[in-house]
Amino acid sequence: MMNLMWKKPDAEGGGRSCPAAPGVTCPGCAIAQFRALSAPCLESGEVWNEAAGYAFLWRRLSLSRWTFCNISQASKGAQTWKQYYLHRSQLEHQMARGRPSQDFTCKAISGHEGKIVGMAYLSAKEHTFDGQEKSVVCTVSEDCTVRAWSVQEGTEIWSSSVQPAPLRSLLTIPEHQLVITVDEQGTIKVWDGQTGKEQATYVTPSTSCNLVLFGVPDSLFLTVAVTEGMLYTLTVPCLEEVSRVTAFQNCPMDLLSCSPDKNWMLAGSTKTPHVLVFRTDSLTSSSEDQPLSNSLPVGEFQNASWAPKEAARLIVLHEDGRTGGLSVTTFDMTSKQSKYKVEILAQQVASFILPKFLRTPNILESHGTDIILLGCGSELTIFSITGNFLAAFQDHHQTITSIWVDSFRVVTSSQDLSLRVYTWKREKNTVVLKSCYHLLGGSHRWSSGFTDVACDNMSIVAVESRKCGKSILRAYFFNL
Repeated sequence: MMNLMWKKPDAEGGGRSCPAAPGVTCPGCAIAQFRALSAPCLESGEVWNEAAGYAFLWRRLSLSRWTFCNISQASKGAQTWKQYYLHRSQLEHQMARGRPSQDFTCKAISGHEGKIVGMAYLSAKEHTFDGQEKSVVCTVSEDCTVRAWSVQEGTEIWSSSVQPAPLRSLLTIPEHQLVITVDEQGTIKVWDGQTGKEQATYVTPSTSCNLVLFGVPDSLFLTVAVTEGMLYTLTVPCLEEVSRVTAFQNCPMDLLSCSPDKNWMLAGSTKTPHVLVFRTDSLTSSSEDQPLSNSLPVGEFQNASWAPKEAARLIVLHEDGRTGGLSVTTFDMTSKQSKYKVEILAQQVASFILPKFLRTPNILESHGTDIILLGCGSELTIFSITGNFLAAFQDHHQTITSIWVDSFRVVTSSQDLSLRVYTWKREKNTVVLKSCYHLLGGSHRWSSGFTDVACDNMSIVAVESRKCGKSILRAYFFNL
């Protein structure tokens, strides 16, 4: 390999040293050097062919486009980053185009004897693109089982034994290959994601629980919100109780969620005018002191979402006290340390009242730092956090039941038995959402619509509700 530590000519014809440390490649200088060297032999293309073989150039392209990339440890060498970039670019193009048979394959996956009430990917979102990647989805059902499925093969990987009560929800931890479930009797269990073997159990005194994970990979915690207004915090995977806190007096919590930086926990109830935000590190303390929390100054709570590209930006949908309409207020959560105490601060960033012509939103999601997505009946509506109307999509004929949002696309599911795929595009320094195509489900004769949808970098999976009282998975995987 040629030496990339070189003198770059300056305006006076002299030179300056590349700022990269000894032994470290500077991509900018490398590209400039390749251009300079290629000038006398562009016709043959030899230099550009040589340049295209350097891994760091493809690595730079990959990281500039996707920020984080997962390169397989099984395949090493200069071509690894090039293969990753080309494969992932091709896959994204197919997911944005969505031509049946040519770009994706659809499979109906059945096995549950009841309604599927929870679904999550167990495979990592970031694939290695080494030819071995597979998407794995876990589901829980009213038939009292939790199951794992291979999306590409359309087959069941494992199923738990029949549990004493119907299961209600689940969480997955892909990096540890763990699945956490809760049933309608308040029993929480941890399962081995590869074998389906039960690993730990914790019983709460509640018939309804919400689950949220937080912490770092080597020190994970599970917070459980129960009907009686209590928060239990447990270790993962052993489910040992660390603390219990009263958030609301004998009042169910409708929403429990954690900030992107994992430092803040939101607890909200539509039965009270309060929204509480806790510092998560205070929930892991076994002391008798009350955890650090703050009540947000909003009216009757409806829904909330954390902005995914901000450490602790909370977007709250609530009733406006003056007009009686619905408002959206955005807060940045911070803490202030004084000599004797820590104070939680909620700094209001923006607020606006939703237009009266909009149907009451039943879903609230967010994108980036300042984009709000609302499911209003059959319409997907998008605002900025300051209230600027950005777009409205009327691609569905019936109510939108769920919205999946990530950095690359949005997928909506509807009772009309269709999914709609959108992609984020940058135009004139602004991010806009483009409507792309429909993914259709089965027959309306047998099905009553999609109830949930999830997506990774190579597949889309939705829960299709059957009129017989059962559910199946409708999986769309895109061809590499």
